[in-house]
Amino acid sequence: MLAIKLRRMGKKNQATFRLVVAEKRSKLQGKFVDDLGWADPHQDTFKVNKERAEHWIQSGAQPTASAHNVLVRAGVINTPKIPVHAKPKKKEEGEESPKPEVAQKKEGTAPPISEPETGPGKEAEKEGGENKKGEGEKGNQDATKKE
Repeated sequence: MLAIKLRRMGKKNQATFRLVVAEKRSKLQGKFVDDLGWADPHQDTFKVNKERAEHWIQSGAQPTASAHNVLVRAGVINTPKIPVHAKPKKKEEGEESPKPEVAQKKEGTAPPISEPETGPGKEAEKEGGENKKGEGEKGNQDATKKE
């Protein structure tokens, strides 16, 4: 299937584009069937061979979104432009989106806070201040080294 694509040309930071007809799944820098014109986004200029573009569209070539917008500006296609980089619309203050219902807790119905469970190592620390291995805390180790 053929597509009308924009092929990037030009130097770094000075991109210009060629409007070409190529296979839809082919690489942009690969072979192309026909050259339809060019577009320069920096100077906002373009030139399109309208006869050839109309021929390829009638033959079944589908323009990409950006190529479609160039063809609309050139007057080849009489449809509205396609939003290529559409940003999501911010919701107005008056409009409220449907929010999922969340079960609200009533005051005084929260479960009581229980103390965390203690494991065998925790009990040993509370009773003797030593770990399971019998080592003291860091503060105690420094005190034994000084003696």
